[in-house]
Amino acid sequence: MTPAKTYYEQLASTIIKNMKTRQIEAHYCPTSQDAVALALHMVAPGSTVSFGGSMTLSESGMMKALSDREDITLLDRSKARSQDEVTEIYHKALSADYYFMSSNAISVTGELVNIDGTGNRLAALVYGPSHVIILAGMNKVEPTVEAALARVKNTASPINAIRLNRNTPCSISGVCSDCQSPDCICAQTVITRRSNQAGRIKVILIGEQLGY
Repeated sequence: MTPAKTYYEQLASTIIKNMKTRQIEAHYCPTSQDAVALALHMVAPGSTVSFGGSMTLSESGMMKALSDREDITLLDRSKARSQDEVTEIYHKALSADYYFMSSNAISVTGELVNIDGTGNRLAALVYGPSHVIILAGMNKVEPTVEAALARVKNTASPINAIRLNRNTPCSISGVCSDCQSPDCICAQTVITRRSNQAGRIKVILIGEQLGY
């Protein structure tokens, strides 16, 4: 095992212990392949499954694995034929059995830090789906909530703004300016410090660099 892999494993162990005190179920997988296999094992046949926009889910192979499962109903807004259908799927997702997403950042102390534009992803995280399964690379980890929030604003959000072709100050400068741009993707900020329903939120930490 390389020093980096050992570091990830040890750091993940600390995060998992801290999340347990917050009633968040957490696991560590050294590879995306392991993480996808674990996540698929969590999803019962016959379930309704939805997801939030995430490069991590795509890069890890999670989206393909969900699409390939024939024993679940996948609410996939990418197949919608109109904006009305997209909106309908957003609402149906809140009643899904399982909701997949990543987290923009995670603190070593066990909190999840997320920022959204539309807010559908964060709505599902906060309330609705019976289970929320989060896949996150160890590159998303920061020592504190404050550092995690800074990461989201100055790393994840500018890159996502560029990816989504948004005309925001951060997409040009690479630095958050707390803008009020019509293209802003930072309308909602949610810090999840505890899952009041024990085990509803499940975090799978992955020993790889995934997403932004």
